[in-house]
Amino acid sequence: MKAVLHLAARSAWARRLTLGVTLVAITLSSALLIAVERIRADARQSFSQSVSGVDLIVGPRTGGIQLMLYAVFHAGNATNNMRWESYQTIATHPVVAWALPLSLGDSHRGFAVIGTTPDYFNRFRYGEQQPLRFVAGSAFGTLFEAVIGSEVAAQLGYRVGDAITLTHGINTAGPGLAEHSDKPFRIVGILAPTATPVDRSVHVTLESISAMHLDWIGGAPMPGLTIPPEFVAKFDLRPKEITAALIGLKQRSDVFRMQRFINDFRAEPLLGVLPGVVLDELWQTMGMIENTLLAISAMVVAVGLAGLMAVMLAGLNERRRELAILRALGAGPRDIFLMLTAEGLLITTLGALLGLATVSLGAVFAAPLLLQWFGVVVAARLPAGNELMLLGAVILTGMLASIVPGWRAWKMSLADGLTPRL
Repeated sequence: MKAVLHLAARSAWARRLTLGVTLVAITLSSALLIAVERIRADARQSFSQSVSGVDLIVGPRTGGIQLMLYAVFHAGNATNNMRWESYQTIATHPVVAWALPLSLGDSHRGFAVIGTTPDYFNRFRYGEQQPLRFVAGSAFGTLFEAVIGSEVAAQLGYRVGDAITLTHGINTAGPGLAEHSDKPFRIVGILAPTATPVDRSVHVTLESISAMHLDWIGGAPMPGLTIPPEFVAKFDLRPKEITAALIGLKQRSDVFRMQRFINDFRAEPLLGVLPGVVLDELWQTMGMIENTLLAISAMVVAVGLAGLMAVMLAGLNERRRELAILRALGAGPRDIFLMLTAEGLLITTLGALLGLATVSLGAVFAAPLLLQWFGVVVAARLPAGNELMLLGAVILTGMLASIVPGWRAWKMSLADGLTPRL
């Protein structure tokens, strides 16, 4: 068997140019298949670790996925707000341990602005119950102070003490929305990286959100009216509405009881959702897209392996005399079959391993871009269980594809190889 493998390797090296093109095709197709699986798995991991320890997400009655997307991932816009009085009623319910109000709708150079309370930095958890940490400064305490995420600081080059202005509305397409230029904020803290939407957020107090909009109406400044920052403290800055709230309960067993209380809230229509349940619904919705991408990748791999089989079959006519000489030197049909099969298996295995190496190397360079553009953390790591199964499937399929040329060589007779054709 060792001699057969050695012979297969020497034979493949003798036709390295032809098989090299096929090897590149198998490498790229395997890399595509593994990359789709890795991004899919890492995207799920990133989404599931964006918030931890939250029992309920509460907001105006809408779809559960939509509520989760804008409350946790800051994607999309809320169709309505919930009244501050409703939030206080829920926050003071006997089964509620803590509550974090969230006010969304403003932005800073494409990054979401979150109005909340200082307790946010003590209560919010991500990943495996990990708390937020500061790499510089501390939490906000008064009006017009801001705490920024790590990605905001890195991309915009901000430091503690810098002044920034916020934009009215979610501005993701560049300039064009009205800016609160008359009420600048001072950065007082920078959070450590979390690989969650927190990194791409600017945090301010709820009172600051109210102060910014004192002289605004209908999403635009009031004509002829400007309230300077030094005078806003004279007004009642308690929020009238918030976008959503994160709720933690004293006992997890009360979650369904509290959910019914929120969904049957009489003062206004509200919705309470369980983060884990909504994430499952989201992935069920995305399941068809995931399966489609995997199917397309598998078809690309199949095309690459079909090319390998075609190259080996086409080369048999040129190798008839070579195979016949091997037969004449004592190689049996079984040896010829094993040599051709081992040759195809060698190319397939090498292509699959090179594909894995390509994905691992690409993850090092692409990870920052995926984190910046999509918020997905792709870590350089050893292949997981599903990736190993896909690699095994590629190698097994390549071996099966190599059986056809091996069987064809088996059928060639010694006389067919030695007799010249006219």
